[in-house]
Amino acid sequence: MTKKLYYETAYLKEWQTTIIEKIEREDGIYVLLEETAFYPHGGGQPCDAGEINGIPVLDVFLEEDEVLHKLDRMPEGTSANCKIDWQLRFDHMQQHSGQHLLSAVCRELFEANTVSFHLGTDYCTIDVDTLDLEPSKLAVIETEVNRKIYENRSISSYLVTPEELAQLPLVKQPKVTKDIRIVEINGVEYNACGGTHVSSTGEIGMIKLLKAEKQKGNTRIYFLCGFRALAEFNVNVRILGALSSKFNTGKDEIMDRIEKWELEHKQVQTELTELKEKLDEYLAQELLVDHLDAIAHQFNDKSLKDMQSLATKVASKTDLPILFMSTSENKVVFAHNGQYAQSCGAFFKAHLGSFNGKGGGSDKMAQAGFSSGEDAMDFYKFAVAQLRGN
Repeated sequence: MTKKLYYETAYLKEWQTTIIEKIEREDGIYVLLEETAFYPHGGGQPCDAGEINGIPVLDVFLEEDEVLHKLDRMPEGTSANCKIDWQLRFDHMQQHSGQHLLSAVCRELFEANTVSFHLGTDYCTIDVDTLDLEPSKLAVIETEVNRKIYENRSISSYLVTPEELAQLPLVKQPKVTKDIRIVEINGVEYNACGGTHVSSTGEIGMIKLLKAEKQKGNTRIYFLCGFRALAEFNVNVRILGALSSKFNTGKDEIMDRIEKWELEHKQVQTELTELKEKLDEYLAQELLVDHLDAIAHQFNDKSLKDMQSLATKVASKTDLPILFMSTSENKVVFAHNGQYAQSCGAFFKAHLGSFNGKGGGSDKMAQAGFSSGEDAMDFYKFAVAQLRGN
């Protein structure tokens, strides 16, 4: 059986060992090592990465208590020079130890027990068995968990016998009955866990709570620890700096400036809508001149929504069918006020397929989009000819 060095220390970065078995499977190349510090998937923690004889380690997992290492290619010989991706390993240590501490504080302050933990690539989450964690309580949790980090309490791990286990005030009983490993945060908690951890709470660096949301009767808390929290802080500082520069104000006044900008934007939008209404009124009157059989027009700068609005306005003033095309969007609108015999939706359904168009609508209005300007123009010309009886 492979000796699991990650149980002895989480700080081993390189070691020499022997490859005791090479395995070829349909899904890849695997090796078993005499000794390994590569942590396999388990307990909510992802596996380690790194190299064996310079060959990238793609995956690590347990199979019948053996640690299998999936490699990019088959190694030569039996000697193995192993190297952990330390940046990834230490990140996992910070996140996992941070989770233990956060869970302990949630339980201590609000009797909120952790029911699941996820250590993701971008963020971590715990689900706690309460729905009563409003923002003010989350702020208290964040302050307290960081206070315990600054106390730099020691974190140790060790194996215990069933008799020793019975004497410990565990958070919850472990599922395994042998090789029971305890992770102890001095003065905080005892937890059965097989993951990799830092040696003191100070190495967690800091914990930042991002948000909380309801999840199947529980509350899911999103958080970051250590260098991840620092990276998030740096991103937010850059964003604040960019906004401060954009609005030419200090960061404390950004929200006031944004609210003012939103008010000004709404006023501009209101004025723009009023101007569009007036423009459409003039345009509708212009389109009604000298049309005896159908009103057809091409636009270079109108959106589908704007064409629909204009078509409705024109239809309220005439019994003639209306056909509009947007050359910028390759869209066509067909409308009338209900006095024209042809159903708009039925006309599109019958003919769009021949022009690679997709769309539909009601008896009084239909719209369609085309994959190319050429298809849109061909359909538009066809529809104009049909409506004018050519």
